Amino acid sequence: MTTSTTPLPPHPPLDRYYRDEEERRRKVGSWFNEAAGDYDWINQAASFGTGIWYRKQALLRAGLAPGMSLLDAGSGTGVVAAQAQSIVGRSGRVVALDPSLGMLEHAAKRGVRRRVRGVAEALPFPDEKFDLLSMGYALRHVVDLRATFQEYRRALKVGGKVLLLEITPPSSRLAHHLLGLYMGRILPFLARFGRGGRSSRELME
Repeated sequence: MTTSTTPLPPHPPLDRYYRDEEERRRKVGSWFNEAAGDYDWINQAASFGTGIWYRKQALLRAGLAPGMSLLDAGSGTGVVAAQAQSIVGRSGRVVALDPSLGMLEHAAKRGVRRRVRGVAEALPFPDEKFDLLSMGYALRHVVDLRATFQEYRRALKVGGKVLLLEITPPSSRLAHHLLGLYMGRILPFLARFGRGGRSSRELME
């Protein structure tokens, strides 16, 4: 079986913000570092206050249990990782992975014990290390989907699972319109008043 090495980006380049991969990494890194202080309240506003509960329920439905190991890739401020810690207990192991030091600092304040700076496309872990791998609302920020999922498969134990949390459009046309208005207009407008200012707004656009 041959494996393609052609990069598979999650979306076309956002020319409004960056022109090439090096500039993309700098731009996205600055967004997350500068918006880290606003990220939790923006996240709660985006999920209408259900974000923490929803994440914990998703982990439980995915089969996370005491004593298991989990890698939370693109962990941000550690919302998923903190909930995972409460499930696996001291006998388990949870690692929060994120390229942003600003985000990892906030994860530490949340009580996430194991934090590693890194990217999903090149996981700094040995083969078959984790029972479960989670990624919450961050898949759009990876450089290469193909490399990312190859790394996920490598780092998971045999029989391990991947849990992806993403926003899906409502089936109702009215609900779809209202959600688009809220996420595309109202939330970016509110984000501009946070400590991250322009970075918080651009991150939500």
